[in-house]
Amino acid sequence: MITYGPLTRRAFAAALCAALTTGAVAASRYEFRRAADPDGIAKYYRGRQIAQVMGHQAADWLDRPEREAEEAPKRLVEMLKLKEGERAADVGAGSGYFTFLMAPKVGQTGVVYAVDIQPEMLAIIANRAKGFGYRQVKPVRGTITDPRLPAGTVDTILMVDVYHEFSHPWEMTQSMVRSLKPGGRIVFVEYRAEDPNVPIKAVHKMTEAQVKREMTAFPQLKFETTLRDLPRQHVMVFRKATPPTK
Repeated sequence: MITYGPLTRRAFAAALCAALTTGAVAASRYEFRRAADPDGIAKYYRGRQIAQVMGHQAADWLDRPEREAEEAPKRLVEMLKLKEGERAADVGAGSGYFTFLMAPKVGQTGVVYAVDIQPEMLAIIANRAKGFGYRQVKPVRGTITDPRLPAGTVDTILMVDVYHEFSHPWEMTQSMVRSLKPGGRIVFVEYRAEDPNVPIKAVHKMTEAQVKREMTAFPQLKFETTLRDLPRQHVMVFRKATPPTK
């Protein structure tokens, strides 16, 4: 029989068929049509138009002085109740605004992975971490499908106004679930689409129902609670199930 490296012809054909099937399944998760909102892209996931990504040119907006009064980010970090030694991740970290609020909470024995796909943002974070003396801050350059976090080790993943911009939300969530410890949590912070008075463009807001709908694709994640103590955002917590003890 003809062989193709270590594969027989039959095995090669089976592998190729599996790869093509996997690609087709991945493509079927998304719908591509004309963007209904000019601030979104022509790609939809579970009925939601995906928003355009904020570039590194907007780093100053992330660090604006009035952000504390508008969004109460310090209150958000207190709500997380991070512990000394915890391994946390700020996915879509941007300029590191939340990374540097989280770092003192986990202490020098913990880690905050600051994940972003833009090297310019990671350079800002690295420089600030050096200036603050925060050795627990670890910049990580992720991809559009994988935050590149170590598997099975992370206690808390925080995403602040980020998830709605993921071009591949299913793949990103799958990768994040894989990185969580059993009992670890993913925290979605999104501007409330239910509230027309929140002064943010519509495609950059999400309803609680939509987040829950998208997380049903991941049976390992269990909805835990929604915290409603912020001025403009809701905080939705999902926890990775702990395997039953034998």
